[in-house]
Amino acid sequence: MEQVRIKLVGGTDTQTASDCSTQDALRDALVAQCLAAAQAGNSDALFDLAMAFSTGSHGITVDLIEAHKWFNLAAVGGHEDAPHCRADLAEEMTAREIAEAQRRAREWLRDGNARRVA
Repeated sequence: MEQVRIKLVGGTDTQTASDCSTQDALRDALVAQCLAAAQAGNSDALFDLAMAFSTGSHGITVDLIEAHKWFNLAAVGGHEDAPHCRADLAEEMTAREIAEAQRRAREWLRDGNARRVA
C-alpha cells in the first residue's frame, strides 16, 4: 500500500488528491477490518474504531458523532471502557450531535448488525 506523505507548509497540512485517496483507502481498510472483527463478536474492534474516530488516528478524520456511535456499540457489546469514553466524549458534544450519534447506532443495529455486537 502506498505511504501517505503530508507536507507541512507554514505550519499547516497540505495534501494532494492522491494523498487523500490513500487516506480514504487506509480509513476504509481500518473500518472493514474492525467490522469484520466485530462480526466475529469482538467488541474491542468497535472500541478501536471509536478511538480512531475520536483521536484521528489511522488516517481517519476526527468525527465525534461517529466516535460516539462506535463507543455506544462497543458498550452494547460489553466493552468495559466504552461507556466511560462515551461519557467523556459527550462532554465535548452538543445535544444534537449526541442525538445524531445515537440515531446512527440504532440504525446500524436495525440494519441487521445487532448479532455482530451481541
